[in-house]
Amino acid sequence: MQTRPGLWQQTPPAIFPPILGLLGLGLGWRRAAGAFSVPPALGELLLGAVSLLFVFALVAYLAKVVRRPGTLVEDLSILPGRAGLSTATMAMMLLAATLVPYSAALARAVLIAALAGHGLIIAIVIAVLARGPAEQRRPSPVWHLTFVGPIVAPVAGAVLGWTTLSQAILAVSILVAGFIWGASLMQLARGARVPPPLRPTLAIHLSPAALLGIVSVLLGYDDLALAFGWLSIAILAVLLVRVRALTEAGFSPFWGAFTFPLAAFANLMLLLAGSHGGLYRVLGGLALVGASIAIPIIAFKVLKMWSSGPLATKTNASRV
Repeated sequence: MQTRPGLWQQTPPAIFPPILGLLGLGLGWRRAAGAFSVPPALGELLLGAVSLLFVFALVAYLAKVVRRPGTLVEDLSILPGRAGLSTATMAMMLLAATLVPYSAALARAVLIAALAGHGLIIAIVIAVLARGPAEQRRPSPVWHLTFVGPIVAPVAGAVLGWTTLSQAILAVSILVAGFIWGASLMQLARGARVPPPLRPTLAIHLSPAALLGIVSVLLGYDDLALAFGWLSIAILAVLLVRVRALTEAGFSPFWGAFTFPLAAFANLMLLLAGSHGGLYRVLGGLALVGASIAIPIIAFKVLKMWSSGPLATKTNASRV
């Protein structure tokens, strides 16, 4: 009989993608207070609850790393771990954005910690890829999370007055995201096919487009924001047309990859609605409603797998 690991001895990084999606959803409802005159308390209550969930999940994971630091490198050596830990620090960046209206000083501290943590993840992943087989170094959608992940920081940083840093992150992120999109298109043109279990990760391609658009709005680059808005609409349209193929393998922890791109898209449309209205307002409302249905369901299923045990095994999470 297989025994379950002790408390927080095998905490899987796969818990973080849906939590990132929930934080993005909370920020979407915060923005909806201005776009649709919904009660501001709705978004704040959701953000408060999810922030506590994120802190709990982060403590649970760090408890494993403190006991055996090598588990961090082991988790970053496999795709589910890289995706999960990259979204963990991205979620911390959104936590900073959540805190801005309440304490700018605390938001800055959280944002600094998040950037430092993500920088460490990038360094370890580069070392892992350099030592690993050539197949592992082929660009994948998960690369967006690791190498474009810092684009989430300006969501709080631009509001906190870190304009120069936010502009630098935006510029670098555009170049890196463009490279990953280009490499992915080349792989598609060469006939490369993504196995059904990994197809949900293709939804990650939407996330950088929407986040680049969000940051462009916050920094006042209206034309750039509109360009990324239309790119996001195009990517989402392709994903919706291919949704049956994306979900062919059935539910798995990789479905967490559907959550945060959808939340980011809704946030971008709501931001664009503030200055352009019309189509963006309609798309923002529809996306927010869709996200409010899909993200909690996916998050509940993934977190239930964590509480009942199989999530760590299914994602090959490292163990103390």
